Amino acid sequence: MGLRAPAFRAGVNAAQLRLIVFTGWHASMTDLLSIAPRDKAEILAQALPYIRKFHGKTMVIKYGGNAMTDPALQADFAEDVVLLKLVGMNPVVVHGGGPQIETALNRLGKKGEFIQGMRVTDAETMDVVEMVLGGLVNKQIVDLINRHGGRAVGLSGKDAGLIRARRMTLRTAADEAVDIGQVGEVERIDPGIVTLLDQADFIPVIAPIGVGEDGCAYNINADLVAGKVAEVIGAEKLMLLTNTAGVLDRDGRLLTGLSPEQVASLIADGTIHGGMLPKIACALSAVRNGVRASHIVDGRVEHAVLLELFTDAGVGTLIRG
Repeated sequence: MGLRAPAFRAGVNAAQLRLIVFTGWHASMTDLLSIAPRDKAEILAQALPYIRKFHGKTMVIKYGGNAMTDPALQADFAEDVVLLKLVGMNPVVVHGGGPQIETALNRLGKKGEFIQGMRVTDAETMDVVEMVLGGLVNKQIVDLINRHGGRAVGLSGKDAGLIRARRMTLRTAADEAVDIGQVGEVERIDPGIVTLLDQADFIPVIAPIGVGEDGCAYNINADLVAGKVAEVIGAEKLMLLTNTAGVLDRDGRLLTGLSPEQVASLIADGTIHGGMLPKIACALSAVRNGVRASHIVDGRVEHAVLLELFTDAGVGTLIRG
């Protein structure tokens, strides 16, 4: 799902690539010794076209789902992001944190309320959202990446005016307005701070909190923030980690290499529906606004980011620009 490089030669596959190139530092000696030295060298060589293709390019990665809550997958994600930086790419991480927000609200005796999939965010809930997303979760991800050899810096949309937001208003089937509080949509992105951090070899980690013209904070969907950041900074790729395999056809087979026109047809005939629609809308917006490709990636797979970028097999759905 990255560059369509020549197929791997006999004896070299995606699992071996992951083992040697990306997870070799914590694989067992038995695993490593089972692969001949020549095959190890071949696996490394097969990664070169991808590294060359994407050197100097920016990859915006939305981090969420199981990849964010499973300790083993957390470590895999951090290793993936650090490796991207070390081989000359510019990863930018945008994270969610719904489960952590819910846990914090429960501890305060406050029950979360959702309308049309959006969290109703009154002033008290917004305080919790800022505390959890901009504080606890953001700093945990920064620490995770740094412990695996990276140089991560945490941001929220308030920092350097990164994310300017406006209040989102939902509408009922009868076209009546529904107020869901301090839930926002992106009005504009100022990429200056992200660009500076990239150029200084830092890894930006962004919490999806925006600020309005009046200084009011807004809780914004992390997929939307990731997509808009990717558009504004001219990213090579947008990657949305999720808890599904990707876009499936009616027989449950993974679809990939899709054009925007093909995606529109799949939506029209009902193949793409339900919870996948918002992610698809975000991915489509990105490729229609300058991002070279969007990926909906199965974050439940070990080293999903690297497997999607650096192997032909991939672990998700690619939508071409």
